[in-house]
Order: sequence, then C-alpha cells, then structure tokens
Amino acid sequence: MRTLRTAAALLAVLALALLPAAPAAAAPGPVVELSRAEGGKGGEITVSGSGWKPGALLMLLICGRAAPGTGVIGGTNSCANTEGRAATVDARGAFSTKLPVAEPPEPCPCVVHVAGVTGQQDAVDRAFTVAGHPTAPLPEPSGAGRLGVLAAPRLDGSSGLLVWFGAPPRREVVLTVGNLGSAPVRDPVFEVGTSHGVFAPQYEERPWRGTIAPGGKAVVRLPAELAAGAHGDYQVSVRYAGKTLVEQPWGVGRPWGVTLFWVLLAVVVPAALFRIGMAVVDRVRPSAGPTRASRPARTPAWSRRVRPRAPVPAAPAPGGPADDETTTVLPWFSPDSAPSAPESSPTTKGHA
Repeated sequence: MRTLRTAAALLAVLALALLPAAPAAAAPGPVVELSRAEGGKGGEITVSGSGWKPGALLMLLICGRAAPGTGVIGGTNSCANTEGRAATVDARGAFSTKLPVAEPPEPCPCVVHVAGVTGQQDAVDRAFTVAGHPTAPLPEPSGAGRLGVLAAPRLDGSSGLLVWFGAPPRREVVLTVGNLGSAPVRDPVFEVGTSHGVFAPQYEERPWRGTIAPGGKAVVRLPAELAAGAHGDYQVSVRYAGKTLVEQPWGVGRPWGVTLFWVLLAVVVPAALFRIGMAVVDRVRPSAGPTRASRPARTPAWSRRVRPRAPVPAAPAPGGPADDETTTVLPWFSPDSAPSAPESSPTTKGHA
C-alpha cells in the first residue's frame, strides 16, 4: 500500500514536470484615465495615464467623430488642435496633466485622444462627452479597414533643378491594394505622413476616387511632399482607417544650390559695397590744388647740395673786334658824371 502511494506521488511529480510552463502574463498596454466623463466648454479635466514608455512625449486632444476602438475619423482635422496639450511621461511610465474642455470641429461622439509624438507611437482614446456640443452617428464602415497591400510600394518621381535650390521635394507613393473584405470599398481616404528622425509622422488626407470590389485590387498613387529645404533621411507612411499599410524610406539630398547662393552673396555684396564706397569717396573728394600726379617732381636732396658755378666770360684781347663794341656802363655811372683825368699842373707844363 505504501509502495503504491509512493509510485502515485512520483507519477504526479513527473506529470507536473512535463506540463508546459504557464504563459507569462502579457505586459499591460498604455492606460488613460479621466477625472470625469463629461464637461462643458471652458471647463477643465485631468488626464492621467500609466504603462507608457518612459520619457515619451504625448499629445492630448479632444476629438469629435470618434469612438474608442474605431479611431478618429478624419485624423487630427476632427480635433480641437488649438486647445491641445502636451505631456511628458516620467520614469515610471505615468503622466498627469490638465486639459481644457473645447468643442471639436466635428460633432460627437467625442473622445480624449492621447498619442505618442516621439518614440513609440501608441494611441489611446477615452470616451468623453462635451456638454452642449451637437452629436451625429458615425458612418458605416462599408469595408473600412479591409484593404491590404499586395505588392511592395515604391516612390515615383525625381528631383528637379528647383529642388537643388531649396524647392519642396515631391514624390508619388505607388502601392497595389486589394480588398480583403466582403463589401466593396468606395472612395477610400488614405493618410500620407512623413517623418524625420525620432518624430512621429504628420499625416495629411489623400482621397482616392474609385471602387474596389471584394477580392479586387487597384493601383493607388498618393502624392507626398516635404517642406522647402528638407534634406536627409525621411520615411513615408501610408495608413487607412487607422492602420498603417506601408512605410517607405526616402533619402533627400542636400540643396547645394542654396549653399552656393549664400557663398556668392557673401562675396558679391562686400565687393559691390566697396565699389560704391570708392565711387562716393571720389565724388566727395575736394578738387582744389594740384593732384599728386600734376605736382612737379621734387629734386633730391643730394642734387641740391652742389650747384655748378656759372662760367666767367674771358676778357677780349686788346685791339680785337671786341674794342669796337659798346662798353657796358654800370648803373651808378652816367656818361656825364664819369671821372675825368686830372689836369696837369703849371709847373709841369713849364718844365715840359
């Protein structure tokens, strides 16, 4: 009897050892809580959350034409963007901030939309009622969210000369989608967004005209555009009914034409200002007095020290042709006042 009990215990232990390990509890996702579920315009509510990525930047908006689980129809165009708030998740993954109550541009049902801006792009919607705001039923899905991508997407287009000088780069996202649902999809509205670095994509609506029957497919071309002067590594995302369909990298070269323009501007403008300044100086400079070019050359100092003597004319020989010439009279002697020879004395005459 004791042997049977021991064998049964060993079998039980062996069975427990062979059983598969229980799956680990799934990590809880982001959670959002509201201080109250209804409020009027001009009021204020407290939005808090937990389970978010530490350090993430969140965007808080009150959006209309939305409901939890279906997303915000029309994207942020259906939200009161001017009254939105931003919050930063702390190290424990929690946040708490006050959000003013505002009326969204679309009728209710309304939600408080909390979405990540950087890093992990989680989004949580909590139902909220804006008192006094009009309401309208949500549109029927009509196969919304049943589109799938059947082929690898690509970017069509090239950069022109204007893009080299800073014009906005443009491309077309080409993707082949198929209707995986049982109802036709009529005039679907896609959302195209571009992101750079750690920032979340900024989506814009791109409507596509046509009908995709159940089991059918279609080639969709959606324009994408960046800001002027954009360069670097970007990513283009396309989503439909809140679901991301494709993400395509997009490398944009640096607009060297802008750099060349600034270099030329830095060289040409100073040269032009210098020429203008010199012209002004030449115009306002006084013109009186000889210029430097018209001044006589100055005699070197060493050449002024020794002056050659004027040659002394030689005396003419007696009886020569120079005797017949008129003798030059000094200015203080006149012909009448010239000194005469002294008279001889009588003694001298008698003796003679």
